[in-house]
Amino acid sequence: MKFLLVFDFDHTIVDENSDTWIVKCAPEQKLPNGLRNSYKPGHWTEYMGRIFVYLGENGVKEDEMKRTMTTIPFTAGMVDLLGFIGDNKELFDCIIVSDSNGVFIDWILKAADFRKVFDEVFTNPAAFSSTGYLTVQNFHSHHCAKCPENLCKRKVLKEFIDKQLEQGVCYARIVYIGDGGNDLCPVTFLKKDDIAMPRQGYTLEKKLSQLAQDLNPVKCSVLVWSSAIDIMSYLKLLTQQ
Repeated sequence: MKFLLVFDFDHTIVDENSDTWIVKCAPEQKLPNGLRNSYKPGHWTEYMGRIFVYLGENGVKEDEMKRTMTTIPFTAGMVDLLGFIGDNKELFDCIIVSDSNGVFIDWILKAADFRKVFDEVFTNPAAFSSTGYLTVQNFHSHHCAKCPENLCKRKVLKEFIDKQLEQGVCYARIVYIGDGGNDLCPVTFLKKDDIAMPRQGYTLEKKLSQLAQDLNPVKCSVLVWSSAIDIMSYLKLLTQQ
């Protein structure tokens, strides 16, 4: 029986938001006010699409974007944690569910030689167009009122679990590691033996704490982390049981 580790990416694996990090490539490392203020809640992917057009129009090429993205720092302890998971793949299946995009995540993981740690990456598909501009699309469509229109992480997780079950893979426990408001929906899918690991001081921890105060706690256990070393310590305990 394996354990399934589910990771968010921004502010979880890396210590920044990869989508806003790319702005370092923009002229003077900032966006024009009109573009910056054009974001509408729930429509982040379209907003990023406009940023990529702006970068392209200003002559920012793929190699410069890649160089910039691979300087993004990993969260404290994350390099050790991913090394530990990579050394124990017989115990762990490991996936990323992220609202970033496939190009950024691929660049960052490959540069640090961590791509093989993850069995699958579920994120918004991206590619460079014939004009050399980066384009990004919504990951899927869904009917969840709680999530941004391009991605319901609960739907992704449920479909992955169902697909694995069809292939005879049943997990002893799911460990969900994240930080953001859009990580709450998949955490509500977790069962009694599963574990949600929200990052200390971030939105997911605050939302889970509020649910507990409202006497409407999630079914799974909740363990807060501040360094990925905390996660690694827990996984070591889990595998020794």
